[in-house]
Amino acid sequence: MPAIDFHRSLPGYRPTPLRDVPQLAAELGVGRVLVKEESSRLGLPAFKVLGASYATARALAERFGLPAATLDAVRAAVRGSAVRLYAATDGNHGRAVAHVAAMIGASATIYYPPGITEAAKKAIVTEGARAVEVDGDYDDVVARAAADAAADPQAVLVQDTSWTGYMDVPQWIVEGYSTLCLEVDDQLAALGVAGPDLVVVPVGVGSFAQAVVAHYRGSGADSCTLLAVEPDRAAGLVASLRAGRPVTAPTGDTIMTGLNCGTVSELAWPVLRDGLDGAVTVSDDQAAAAVEDLARVGVDSGPCGAATLAAARLVLGQAGWRDAIGLRPDAVVLLLSTEGRAANPVPEDRV
Repeated sequence: MPAIDFHRSLPGYRPTPLRDVPQLAAELGVGRVLVKEESSRLGLPAFKVLGASYATARALAERFGLPAATLDAVRAAVRGSAVRLYAATDGNHGRAVAHVAAMIGASATIYYPPGITEAAKKAIVTEGARAVEVDGDYDDVVARAAADAAADPQAVLVQDTSWTGYMDVPQWIVEGYSTLCLEVDDQLAALGVAGPDLVVVPVGVGSFAQAVVAHYRGSGADSCTLLAVEPDRAAGLVASLRAGRPVTAPTGDTIMTGLNCGTVSELAWPVLRDGLDGAVTVSDDQAAAAVEDLARVGVDSGPCGAATLAAARLVLGQAGWRDAIGLRPDAVVLLLSTEGRAANPVPEDRV
């Protein structure tokens, strides 16, 4: 079953809004700025449940030999079993996996680093998961989750990054994210817009960006400029692009906690290397300002999602970069805002 058909079958599914923001278009000197707002997605304040739900269904369908990866079939197969979902997270992915576990009647163990917000930690527990804090950075947390899952015969590791020997679930997560892109296609068509001229996408491990690049390059939209954005304190993609090979970048504290990852997914790397037109980093101050400015125009965005506006301001505000992109005055800019403020509140001292 294609991911979008699976998502349409879930209770409460509806496309998230595509916000037309003329104030930002005027500021950036383009024809239109459209923001895909993921502040309410299947009951959660971030987009991650798209990947978590589809990948979990596919993984369990394979485990139980189901003819189709439907929600009802997966629930029936899990009933009476001891299946446990495992995941590492910077916040949103772990909550999504915990939410899916509750939806299908499985248990979940979610691992996270110390730096995620108290709100994110509480949200994971509220979903009914066992929460485990791991002393270390995101890569350390992923390693711990994978090791514990490998030691549990009832485990299904639902991780949104890949490495040699662990590819299927991350690829299904990427396919799950494609639903967001297909929704945007329909919403643009309803507005009479053929397609975006510039798409800005946030990058953590890169799986969502992989889905976005695959969608736009796969549809033949070579004229569409694709720009990635990372926190300046966790710039694994930029470091890798500069090195010409995957490298792990050091990470530090950032309000963009969902992007606080130093290593790009093995599956994502070649897609991003070959398909992106550029990648930039933004600071916490730039992301925090973007959160507040989006709120003023009616867009609910957390720091990870608002990083796309910060990146657009950075690139379009510099004549050399703007000329290199070659955007027309009537260009359509698409900002992919991956979370609402409830998912990742900006600390009071940064507002």
